[in-house]
Amino acid sequence: MKYVSTRGQAPVLEFGDVLLAGLATDGGLYVPDEWPTQPDLGFDTSYVDAAVAVMAPYVAPTLDEATFRAMVTEAYATFDHPDVCPVRPLDDGLWLLELFWGPTIAFKDVALQLVGRLFDEELTRRGERATIVVATSGDTGSAAIEACRGRESLDIVVLHPAGRVSDVQRKQMTTVHEPNVHNVAVEGTFDDCQDLVKQMFADAAFRESVGLSAMNSINWARVMAQVVYYVTAAKAVGAGEPVAYSVPTGNFGNVFAGWVARRTGTPISQLVVGSNSNDILTRWLASGVMEKTGVHPTISPSMDIQVSSNAERLLFELYERNPMLLADRMAEFRDEGRVETGDTRLASVTEVFDGAAVDDDQTRGEIRRTYEATGQILDPHTAVGVAAARAARRNPDVPMICLASAPPAKFPDAVEQSIGIRPELPEHLADLFDRRESYETMAAHLPTLQAHVKALTGH
Repeated sequence: MKYVSTRGQAPVLEFGDVLLAGLATDGGLYVPDEWPTQPDLGFDTSYVDAAVAVMAPYVAPTLDEATFRAMVTEAYATFDHPDVCPVRPLDDGLWLLELFWGPTIAFKDVALQLVGRLFDEELTRRGERATIVVATSGDTGSAAIEACRGRESLDIVVLHPAGRVSDVQRKQMTTVHEPNVHNVAVEGTFDDCQDLVKQMFADAAFRESVGLSAMNSINWARVMAQVVYYVTAAKAVGAGEPVAYSVPTGNFGNVFAGWVARRTGTPISQLVVGSNSNDILTRWLASGVMEKTGVHPTISPSMDIQVSSNAERLLFELYERNPMLLADRMAEFRDEGRVETGDTRLASVTEVFDGAAVDDDQTRGEIRRTYEATGQILDPHTAVGVAAARAARRNPDVPMICLASAPPAKFPDAVEQSIGIRPELPEHLADLFDRRESYETMAAHLPTLQAHVKALTGH
């Protein structure tokens, strides 16, 4: 498999180079040069077998099947459920796809437990060392740290927006004291953190000096690994017939993986984008205009985003893979905070995508409604997805699978406000608030952060 940049000015690469590059040198995102056809999986196919089969075209020829299978097997052995990503019925034809059975109880584990091993394998093979810089709105940081901690081939520096993640999310990051793990609280929003990472990548000299790479969903490997659970859940629930998905959405990587699953053969009739008050994506789906309005803090903080980086991958497809046109549109969005995609292209998006925005009161209401009706307690992000599913569902006869991105214990304050119950953390995290924290608080100032990264990593 070869990979091309959405902006057309970066080298065409194979998987190993794309993995380590993260962001393309022209500021674009890497995508396959052509979309493969999914393998035909049996109904009794294990998650590991499905993952190997679905991802095999994307990693060839960098990895042979035996090496790749060993990494996949090892990654998903860290999960506490035998099905890795189980699905179960909720109510009214809705299903929950539980993505939180990994070590940091967040859906990011599904990809990052594998991605960490992919990095280690590729860097060790090359005899190189890398510096991972990650911007996180909450869950990516802890999942990336867990995937990278103690690995001799890399350092990881995580940027989170100060005061804009939950206490559980922060503690999961800042209580890991491995020598190769470093945390920075940035005085700003997630978008500020993400912009700082992109600027570091744009600085060629800095990028080269520290061996910079990324584990955000700008890295294709993240999206690739997330495609798998769309395939397996559709098989489990739909038995070969069409299914729909509702996805609580911030950076668009997770729902884009659903689009990839559909593009490569999974029978998906609808993808619902669930937004909180930071509703840039739902406004775009309604109007064809993508326009920033500022980030608003909510009880679903992992979705407090206005610049959804992975939307660029979808726009690349909408612009018929014309990188120059796409680059012009992205420059317009960067400079003006607004871009129009056009009615014709919007129609091709809304053929499958719908959007629904859910504010904090509605999120609490959905947590309460679901608990009273089913006894199931939702975290606020999953609640956004479930509420969006109820609001935007096209066909009640088609099973609607809602992605459950975290357990309620990760956001206990929001849950307690909603139903008066404070969920407890699982046993392996029960002492989390007794653990010592270590992190730096810094302004959103690129030169200062670059100097800090160099000092941390010995460059």
